[in-house]
Amino acid sequence: MKKATKIITMIIGFCSLFSLFNTAFAAAKIPDNPSIRKQAPNILFILADDLGKEWISAYGAQDIATPNLDKLAQGGMRFNNVWSHPQCTPSRVSLMTGQYPYRNGWVNHWDTPRWGRAYFDWNKNQSMARVMKDAGYATVAAGKWQVNDFRVEPEAMTKHGFDDYAMWTGYETGNPASAERYWDPYIHTKKGSATNKGKFGEDIFSDFLLNFIDQNKGQPWFAYYAMNLPHTPFTTTPHKPEVVGKMGKHKAMVEYADLLLAKFVSRLEEMGERENTIIVWTTDNGTNRGLVGNINGRLVRGGKQLTTENGINSPFIVNGPGLVPSGVVTEALVDFTDLLPTFADLARTSAPQDYKLDGQSFAPLILGQSKDSKRDHILSMGGRNEFEVSEQGIENRYTYRDRVVRDKQYKLFVKASPERGYEKLVDLKADLDEKVNLLHSKDPKVIAAKEALMKAVSTMPDRDNDPKYRHRQPLDWDKPVTVKSQIWKD
Repeated sequence: MKKATKIITMIIGFCSLFSLFNTAFAAAKIPDNPSIRKQAPNILFILADDLGKEWISAYGAQDIATPNLDKLAQGGMRFNNVWSHPQCTPSRVSLMTGQYPYRNGWVNHWDTPRWGRAYFDWNKNQSMARVMKDAGYATVAAGKWQVNDFRVEPEAMTKHGFDDYAMWTGYETGNPASAERYWDPYIHTKKGSATNKGKFGEDIFSDFLLNFIDQNKGQPWFAYYAMNLPHTPFTTTPHKPEVVGKMGKHKAMVEYADLLLAKFVSRLEEMGERENTIIVWTTDNGTNRGLVGNINGRLVRGGKQLTTENGINSPFIVNGPGLVPSGVVTEALVDFTDLLPTFADLARTSAPQDYKLDGQSFAPLILGQSKDSKRDHILSMGGRNEFEVSEQGIENRYTYRDRVVRDKQYKLFVKASPERGYEKLVDLKADLDEKVNLLHSKDPKVIAAKEALMKAVSTMPDRDNDPKYRHRQPLDWDKPVTVKSQIWKD
């Protein structure tokens, strides 16, 4: 009898342990959706160019309607505190590498096809696409690139990890046709570079991506759509070919970006791919500074190149039916270095262990397994054309570039070298225009926040890196040497 009781007790204990283990496992896995048990989710990453929240109605923009972005946000997650960098190159290299500009060296904006010299070197830098490809994903890119010159490196996209691509390289010095990115666009593919007469660039890019997805839907895929819209030059669009004026064209360009999102959603549904696809929609920096938009009753000027919130706090929406919780608005802190580790996490892989990442995955937040990101602060820096060319290559103007760091309420502005002091502390909840300097406040709460942000700054390297790349044969359009290496810097 005692032996039977002992056996029963052991069985009950084992069942309880198994139940506890099963509950813990269920809490940690991707939501139970039959379509994703066979493979990791597909990822469609859309990056608009030069577009702030004041032109997205999901965020309260009042001068425009973006119904498809609004629907994407309502059916997924809308983030309020995602930082890009203030300009194109730092943002794009940061998201590709998972590193801050002070580490990867791309602190400043640099048009490789226009100025020569430096380029995004696949041997010196990690690539989001290579990480995804190594995880078994089919990888594709379309849109703006600008950090390699395809005349010199025609297979650069493949070397960065993309299986296929259709890219506007950026303006190539000496090649006027290459300036066109919208109507009659000059696009580089595996067949070479060519003008596409009578066509609109974004239609080519979106069709190219969707065709690739259709051909690779038997395996997980990663699609990077770096759209040109709504970056200048202001232009007409296929849906509004007669629109006139800077503001009229800008609105039409934003509307067309919204329509392209609807095109992707509709086609993915037709293919049967929507249920296992996570869409991430964001922008590389704020709007052109010549434009003013009304958001939630405030007039906001475009903040491109600025480290104020209108320059770096990007619209950021994540949506995935059955994967991503719907109707969520989050104050979680995220910055662009977090994208590589997050996408890797969703792909059930990671960057190589010997690679230094600054970013932290927020995949658990996206999948509804966490209510917040892991971050207590985020960073933004860089932009403008603060560079010169030495005999060693391009070098950043400052040994230590100005930057901003924030928590969920307070934001600290840090000066560039040689001062490298603290310039301003603002309360982002109480002071939307970032005008009131609390740096010398006696409020204990403010002091505590300031000290925590200063501590975060103190962990950063004392000196920013310059871009890392292997030197190649000189080009006719290379920027000339103008300074002695390093000694010219502030």
